[in-house]
Parts: sequence; structure tokens; C-alpha cells
Amino acid sequence: MEVSHAALAGRLATVAAVTTRHAAAGTLDAVRAGPGALPEVIGGRAARLLSGLGPTFVKGGQLLSTRHDLLPPRICRSLGRLYDRVPPMTRAQTAEALGRAYGSRRAWPFASFDWTPAASGSIACVYRAELADGRGVAVKVRRPGIQHRMHTDLALLRAGARLMERLPPLRKVPARRIVEEVGGAVLGQLDLEREARSLAALRANLSRLPYFRLPAPIPEASGPGALVMDLIEPLDRFQAGRLDREQRRRIVRNVLQGVYRMLFIDGLVHCDMHPGNLYLNPDGVVVLLDAGFVVRLEPPVRRLFAEFFMNMSLGRGPECADVVLRSAERVPPGCDLPGFRSGVEELVAETTGRTAGQFRLAPFATRLFDLQRRSGIAAAPAFVFPLMSLLVLEGMINEFDVDVDFQGEAIPTLLTALNTY
Repeated sequence: MEVSHAALAGRLATVAAVTTRHAAAGTLDAVRAGPGALPEVIGGRAARLLSGLGPTFVKGGQLLSTRHDLLPPRICRSLGRLYDRVPPMTRAQTAEALGRAYGSRRAWPFASFDWTPAASGSIACVYRAELADGRGVAVKVRRPGIQHRMHTDLALLRAGARLMERLPPLRKVPARRIVEEVGGAVLGQLDLEREARSLAALRANLSRLPYFRLPAPIPEASGPGALVMDLIEPLDRFQAGRLDREQRRRIVRNVLQGVYRMLFIDGLVHCDMHPGNLYLNPDGVVVLLDAGFVVRLEPPVRRLFAEFFMNMSLGRGPECADVVLRSAERVPPGCDLPGFRSGVEELVAETTGRTAGQFRLAPFATRLFDLQRRSGIAAAPAFVFPLMSLLVLEGMINEFDVDVDFQGEAIPTLLTALNTY
């Protein structure tokens, strides 16, 4: 979709105005509330700001909300409202979207439709309904007009990436490539037909794991901008509070096995496994309801990521450095390879064998990328997606069980994967 200069300028002005308004209001809120309430004020205002800026920004807030290790818990809780408590569509907006999905060419498939959203996200809202044959279903309805805003936001991010690459400290960072990779995946969430295919593929891939469940798409009842799925009820929020220690341990290990299977065996990776998409049924089965942000890792990328993870888990620093160099987009002639290898070996030695409570992926990835940047070694943007999947997951795992061996739990799946490549 082409975005005009006028649209870009208008959107930039809107972003600046919304940010300025919320910054001013946040300052007043902080003064009135006092120092003790500052985290709630900041978190609440940040959530409202990101919600006001739209889905591209909401996605960033959702990622930050999982990072209890990086942000105060009260700020994380505030940002957590962005999972499924974004202001819902009005009934008129929902009717407009459904009118486009089920116009004159397609029959209305519902015997009844509950116009009150069961969940409200930045791109779509979900409603309960009943088909003519009596089946209960969930209907995901895309917000009208959202495509143009997201394409405009991506164009702004491209412009920002071009500016970043002109700055001396960041010239070696492939910012534009990263924006294209991540932006394309985020825009893919607009395509609900694509999501239905991803949902069916994930169901097939994870069917071997009895502790995972996903709803089945119902294509014959769906339409453009409306995805109809099985209704899975009752469900509980994916929270550790009411579970005992053994239940939390079991659930964390089940989730990890599912994610490791996606990353290292199937190559179809869910990059958005936050508590707005994950639930538990009464039997403790993990229910994954959304398949909008799903990417496919090509076999070479999957193998290299598996090799790096295996060598990191076993403390093999030199082998980790080799994998990074083989996966790099560019290794300039004359770069300090001995210094780079030494830095990777030191980093791996410091993190091997640490539990979830001791190991933090964000600082690890930051140090690794910094080593690459200082050496002029350009990282492959395709590695952003597996890292993103694990970053979203890591914050949740730390809330459930800080003693889980984040790296060691991957070894059985890694051995299976590396023997099949």
C-alpha cells in the first residue's frame, strides 16, 4: 500500500500531538498522586498513550509488559491492559466490519451474535456467537480502517530506520532490514485468512503435545475481515497466583516444550505468546487462542539458531562464536575476529547453566549484538523472530518459576532437531 507524503506528515503530527498531550497529562497526574504512586501513574499513562497511537505502538507495549525483570511490576500490570483491554469497537464499527465480511455475496452464518466484545485487541475484537447448527463460536473481527494506519506507521518506522543508519554509532546496524522483517510480520496480522491457515498449521504441529490446545478455524463461516473459530470455554487467565508450586512448574515446562518444538522442529513460530493470547482450561491445559503473529523460519535459519542454543546450553563459547559468524549477514575484512570470539566466549561462560531467575535474555542479546556492532559484524535480521518469541515468553516464565532451567529444558528437543536436519 502506497503512503503519500501528506499522510506521513499528518500521522507524524498526530503522533507528536498525542505524545505531547499524554506527557503533559502524566506530569499533572504525577504531581497530584505523589511519589508513592509514580509507577502506577507512569504505567497507566503509557498504556493510554500507546493505545491512542494505535496497533503498531500497542505491540511494543505488550512486549514490555512481560518484562517484570526490566520494569517495576506496577508498570507491567498497567501495560498488561493492552493485551485485550484496548477500548473496543463501537457497535456501529462492528456492524460496518461485519457488513463488509458478510455482504450481499455471503449469507449471514450466525443464529445469534453477542455484540458485547469478549476481548478487545489493537487490531481486532472477539465476539461470542452461535452458528445456525447450534455450535458456539468465537468471531474475530478486524477493526475498519486499521490497514491504512498500520501501513502509515510502518512508513514512519522506515524513515526512522534510514535516519538511524546515518548516525555514526548505528551505521553498521541493518535497521531498515529489521523494520522490513518485523513490520511485515506485524502487518501480516491484518490478514485473517492467513491467520486461519497459521492456526490450522499450529494445531497440526502441536497435536502431539496433549497439554496444548488451539481452536479450529471454521472457514465456511468466515469472511473478509472476520475469522470464525471454535469457542473454547471455560478458561482462566494465564496467571501464577492461584496455582501451587508444582502446578506452576509443570505449566512452565509444558509451554517451553511447545515453544522449543516451534523453534527447532516445526519452524512455524508464534511470536506473541503473552497472557492475552495464552489461557488455561480447568485441567491445566495451555490454550493458545490467537495465531496472528506467526512467522516461518527457513531451515537454514532454524538450524543455525538450534546450533547456537545447543552450544550456549552446553557452555561451548567457541562454537557459539562460529555459529554467529556463519549466520552473519556481513563480516567485514580486517575486523577484530579474535576480540569478537573472546567476547562471545566470556558471555557464554557467564550464562551457562543459569536458571530462569538468574538468566536474562534481553541483557544477553544486548551484549551479543553489541559485540557484533563493535566488530562490524552485521547480524541476520531473520534471527529477530526467534529472539522475539523467547523475549515475550521469558517475562512470563520468571513469574511462574524462577528455578526452571531455561536452557537445559531445550536440550532434548534440540537433540531431536539437530539429528533430523
